Amino acid sequence: MASKTLLIVAHAPSFNTQKLAQAAYEGASHSDIDINVILKSPQDTHPEDILTADAVLLGTTENLAYMAGLTKDFFDRCYYSVLEQKQGLPFALYIRAGHDGTGTTLAIKAIITGLRWNQIQDTLVLKGDWQESFTHQVEELAMTLAAGVEAGIY
Repeated sequence: MASKTLLIVAHAPSFNTQKLAQAAYEGASHSDIDINVILKSPQDTHPEDILTADAVLLGTTENLAYMAGLTKDFFDRCYYSVLEQKQGLPFALYIRAGHDGTGTTLAIKAIITGLRWNQIQDTLVLKGDWQESFTHQVEELAMTLAAGVEAGIY
């Protein structure tokens, strides 16, 4: 049984964003990687989920040049409960952006800086019209994060 856990918190209000969340889960659950993978929506994620995780992958949409409201709610509910215990937590982020993702990236970076989490890869911003390649990019991001956590790199 795997001893480490990757928590994927994915806001997936549409068919395409559900495909991204599933790609993240499949990438992190690759057969060559021995890690527990938990996929939750922001509204179903609680501080206890973060406290038991060895890393977090967050997926959100960009809404009005900002993160989705449910993603913000996730941070609002969990921030202070995990602040002291989870400093240095490995973290990665993907954004499904209709615009350029800048506002969402900056807002989440500010929160992650406050939490003192360790963003281990550049933010993956999936811009513009839907492309099937987005799923592959998210799958690779999740696989890289999971493999690094399993290997003790992060």
